[in-house]
Amino acid sequence: MDLAELKVFRTVAAEHSFSKAATRLHRTQPAVSQAIKRLEDSLGERLFDRSSRDGRLTAAGQVLLDFAERLTRLTEEAEVAVRQVRDLQRGRVLIGANEGSVHVLLPLIARFRGEHPQISVDVRRVHSRQLPMEVLEGSLDFGALAFRPSGSSLQSVRIGDDELVMLVAPDHPLARQKRISMSDLGKQVVIAHNEASPTRERVLRLFEERHAELNIQIALPSLDAIKRAVELRLGVALLPRRCALTEISLGQLVAVPVAQLRMSRQIRLIYRRKGELSHAATAFLEQALSAAGLKGSGRG
Repeated sequence: MDLAELKVFRTVAAEHSFSKAATRLHRTQPAVSQAIKRLEDSLGERLFDRSSRDGRLTAAGQVLLDFAERLTRLTEEAEVAVRQVRDLQRGRVLIGANEGSVHVLLPLIARFRGEHPQISVDVRRVHSRQLPMEVLEGSLDFGALAFRPSGSSLQSVRIGDDELVMLVAPDHPLARQKRISMSDLGKQVVIAHNEASPTRERVLRLFEERHAELNIQIALPSLDAIKRAVELRLGVALLPRRCALTEISLGQLVAVPVAQLRMSRQIRLIYRRKGELSHAATAFLEQALSAAGLKGSGRG
């Protein structure tokens, strides 16, 4: 069945006349009659009782009219939905990030939602190593990384900075130090995330280069659990400062820089160099570029 023919059918049924339907549709009466005949031929049923003067529907015609009206409503709803996507009245932005990067994403998400409150933002926890591939494959619109992705298929824009610090309880012996050495850190019981990360591997390499060890004795599944364990004085943690801003401001934790580990982390939003982005994702990218002081869509 053709939607245009169904429109003709509904008009004839509403007007109870082929000629009046033709006038309403700005078509000739033979064209209307042919459209109805094609519809009847495809269904193998008469839709109108030709012997009646008022264009009465047959039983088959009455059944089809019900479905035709439902299809018309669905078509109209679909057109409205597509317009809403175009006009950023609906849609979704899908972002992959690890726990440490989420805290840098949040201010950007807040600005975006302020301008586009109807668009949902879905941030999924994805391991850093998986992010580039998932973005390239289109499983994610964006990824948040603490390093530049390799290759020419991805582009990135800086969305924030962070630094690695040692978090300790306020009454810890090192809490009042302006900074400590890697040797001082090596003497502490360290609480770490039980998932490896590029930053953690980089720290471990630095310890190996100095023929020292990082004394990791407790591994936990989330940053919140790690921070809580530090508050309970189970040890210290080496984490991005941003992920503990609230606890630091409330005096629940103290951030102490480690002299040889003053790693400034640039958090970057990565996206495909080529390929379509949804209207919602394009608007989010424009927000990120604007926040970084860049212009244009940045797509090559």
